[in-house]
Parts: sequence; structure tokens; C-alpha cells
Amino acid sequence: MPNTLDFRDLGEGIGDATAVLRNNAAAAGLDAPVPTCPGWTVRDLVTHQGLIHRWATANVRGVAPRPDAEVEAEAAASVDLLEWLDDGLVDLLNALAAAPEDLDVQFFLFDAPPPRQAWTRRQCHETTIHAVDAMAAKLGRAPRPDELWFSPALARDGIDELLLGFAPRPKYGPRRPEPAEVTITTDDGLGAWTVSLTPDGCTARVGASDTAGTRVTGSARGLYAGLWNRGRDYTVTGDAAVLESFLEQLRVSW
Repeated sequence: MPNTLDFRDLGEGIGDATAVLRNNAAAAGLDAPVPTCPGWTVRDLVTHQGLIHRWATANVRGVAPRPDAEVEAEAAASVDLLEWLDDGLVDLLNALAAAPEDLDVQFFLFDAPPPRQAWTRRQCHETTIHAVDAMAAKLGRAPRPDELWFSPALARDGIDELLLGFAPRPKYGPRRPEPAEVTITTDDGLGAWTVSLTPDGCTARVGASDTAGTRVTGSARGLYAGLWNRGRDYTVTGDAAVLESFLEQLRVSW
């Protein structure tokens, strides 16, 4: 079972992150560029997040999501894009709150908790990372770990989801011609993970490796943002090129 926060904390994380996203989007302006998402404006960011909330809501309810183009057109036609974002958030939280604990729907990540928890967790981290993007739009740079609002425990959970859930998926499948190991360790006592890269793909596990040729150390918040390619607030010892290749191949996009 992966590290994970409880259902209530994850739901609060979705709401908190949406508030941060909304406030920073309003402060930056919808036409501002997003440094952490090259080519995007804040308008693109808010539209994307609103679309993902609606997509997740449909999946939690066991119905087919609307086509992306239809949702994007709805966003473009909205009188107030930030209110449109709010509407999607409320619907998502209502769907999650109404879902039974034994919800029986599909989920797409490896090493995941049961579906209700998994969908809540995924939307918590999806929204948190995009709220970091909205902060970057306001600041003109990726925020530092000490500027982030979320707890180290939430960051730890997000690292776990990324490394154990996303990284081994064939869609990404980071690999190297020569096998290599990367150990990632929080310096605030919240755990370690090891990623093994081979010509065929990667595997990940909880715990440090004594033989890893690349070691990454930082705060849970710094590592969380950094592994999602939102800043580089961590220390690397050993072969840094292995880490850079891993992160480049693990760029998660819609």
C-alpha cells in the first residue's frame, strides 16, 4: 500500500490548492505567461485545471467524460473563468463526498489505493502542482520550497504517487541503455525511494539503496516540486545526468 494521506486531508488539499491557484491567477492576470509550463498562459492553466476537475468528476461518477474540446469551448465562453473553475471544484468535491468508500470504478496509476481514495489523491496532487504553476506566473519564476503552502506530509505523499504510480507506466517508461539507480531521500525525515532504470523501463520502491549511483536529497516540498519539474531545490551527488534524463522522460502532460 502506498503512503497516502487520509481522505479528508486529501479533499482539503484539493480545496486549498484551488484557492491558491485562483488567487494567484487573479493576481497574475489571465494573459500572463506561466514559467513552469512553457507556452501556456494563466488562461490555459485555469482552463486545463477546470477540465481535469470535470474529467475526474465524471470518472468518479462512472460516466463518460465530455470531449475536451466541448469543455474548453465552455471555458472560453464563460463570463468569468475563475468562477467556472470554482463550479468544477464544487462538483468534484460533491462527487467525492457522495462516493461510497468501496467505490468501484477504474483508476489508471500503479500501486494505487482503492478508487475513491485514489481519485481524491490524484486530484489533490494535480491541483497542487498546477497551483504551484499559478504561483510561478505571479512570481515570474518557480516558487521556493519555503514559499509553498502545503505540508511536508502532503509533499511526501505526492512524491510517492509520482514515483510508484506514474514512473513505471509504459506511457512514460523512463529508461537508460546502462542500468542505473537513483535514490531520493527527504532531509526532513519523511522517507526515501529508489528508482531503478534499465533498457526496458523503470521500477520504483520505497527505501534507499546502498548501491545507487545517483543520490538526491532535499526537503519533502523541494523534492516534490522538483520531481514534477517545478524548480531544482535539492542536492544531487553522483551522476546528475541520470536524474536529469529520468525527469525529462517523466514529464507528465495531459
